[in-house]
Amino acid sequence: MGDIGVTTISPMTMSSTETDSKFEKISIGQHSLAVGEPPTLLKKGGRLISGLLGLNVLLLAAVLVCSGAFSDVAVVEREVLSLLCILMGLSGCWMIVYLFWTSKKDHRNLKDSHAGPIWLKVGLAVFGVCSLVLDVLKIGKSVSLAHCESPIKIVHPVFQGLFVVLQTYFLWVSCKDCVHRHMNFTSCGLMLTLSTNLAIWMAAVTDESLHQTPSANHSSGGHKIARAGGGADGCSCNTLVCETFETGYYYLYPFNIEYSLFASALSYVMWKNVGRAMSHHPHHTHHSLRPHKLFIGLTFGVVVLVVGLGVFIVYEIEESTESSKTEALEMFYIFNIVALSLMSIGSLAGSIIFRYDKRDADSDKNPTRSLDVALLITAALGKYCISYFSIIAIIATSPGHLINVLNLVYSLMMIVQHTLQNIFIIEGLHREPFAGGHSDHHTSVAYIDKHEVYINPAAISPQGSLSEAEHGRELDSNSNRIVAHPIARNTRADWRRKALREISLFLLASNIIFWIMPAFGARPQFENDHELHFYGEPMWIAIVNIGLPFGIFYRMHSVASLLEVYVIS
Repeated sequence: MGDIGVTTISPMTMSSTETDSKFEKISIGQHSLAVGEPPTLLKKGGRLISGLLGLNVLLLAAVLVCSGAFSDVAVVEREVLSLLCILMGLSGCWMIVYLFWTSKKDHRNLKDSHAGPIWLKVGLAVFGVCSLVLDVLKIGKSVSLAHCESPIKIVHPVFQGLFVVLQTYFLWVSCKDCVHRHMNFTSCGLMLTLSTNLAIWMAAVTDESLHQTPSANHSSGGHKIARAGGGADGCSCNTLVCETFETGYYYLYPFNIEYSLFASALSYVMWKNVGRAMSHHPHHTHHSLRPHKLFIGLTFGVVVLVVGLGVFIVYEIEESTESSKTEALEMFYIFNIVALSLMSIGSLAGSIIFRYDKRDADSDKNPTRSLDVALLITAALGKYCISYFSIIAIIATSPGHLINVLNLVYSLMMIVQHTLQNIFIIEGLHREPFAGGHSDHHTSVAYIDKHEVYINPAAISPQGSLSEAEHGRELDSNSNRIVAHPIARNTRADWRRKALREISLFLLASNIIFWIMPAFGARPQFENDHELHFYGEPMWIAIVNIGLPFGIFYRMHSVASLLEVYVIS
């Protein structure tokens, strides 16, 4: 145990300013801990109030969005868009107040170095730009249909465009903040922002799902489903310009959906960091995204990505033709089975390497990592659900056709791949970063005496800085021992590090294609009508439309998490 030094300050010599200071520093060894954290009861009270606020806003939005999807319900799209505009307006006003408030020097906040990594913020900005393009296309379509559309169809994309710009700037500059002033106000504002983004996500997912559903205009249950984007009032595009706008923004919906989820994740981390007192650990270093020499994993990942794009394009062309639909589905399933098998092998190999990894587990409190793990597990449930429903339907009907056998293997591999990849990513996120190429220098110089090895005390003492000549092999005349050459790098640790990076890059590129295919319209669950006949149209459409958005989000979130694992490795 090292000496513990505690700095004490006499009340008689402490000024009133020092007495009122919110944070005091206690030096324990080499660690500097911030104390004077707000009372736990105060923080929990703020979280309870803001949590209830967010829950009620989210439930209201969910009910309106779900009701607005059916034309025989007295809730129409106008009410849904009006609510979204109100929420975006309130959230935007709060963000302006927050940015103005935090610009003052006396309101500077502590920072969480783990929150808002640069690649997450860049992803948010890229998706935000695509969302702005989507809003422009929506405005163009609504202007083309101004004679029959509600004015809210023009107002809503304008509000959303302004909201995206303001929120992107707000999260870029503030996502690392640990607020300690007006915590209840800040918690409620962040939860309102989080609920607004989730409401926008639900509306976009519903719109996109109805657009991709084969029976978008009717259902066997007697409920007439409103065509996505077109409403139920018969106001539809009849000009080429209008149809171009409509087609264009449907292709941009996946980016808008991911933007809302990225913003929700960053808002949640900020909400968790309200009132948090940071501890500063000197061994935690910032790691940059640096390329390495080998690119085997990236090469294989790019091959999977390019082949997948080719398969996806052919599938989209041929699945619309009844004569070639079966061949297109078989090709699609075969590619997915092969790619998922390779990804499963890579994830399993990475998990085995982690078993032999000597790095310590990172046990520090980290809301960002906790959220990443929770989202990975929760989002994977969507594909688990669809896969298990497919497995039951196929086995119950004794599959004999090749297409059903491929569907069964595809569903099984989807479950295996999600499980193994989650294990690999979660293991990687909970590891301490590599200390670098010289992490083993302090144990690299040793005395070799027959079958015994003695650590050179000079190599580990604070004053033990030997020159390169002294580090060379030499004979000790007193003990007849040999001083070994210093080992510049632990070979096994370096090999493990490179292998983990290659696996991370391969899985990262492979997950991109598995995001692209369902996000841009690949719906084999509807083209292969086996499950549709087994469960019935209403039930199977509901299962797919609920589970698939979570599966799409899982792939994009996996890309961000694998990039984090790559950097840590």
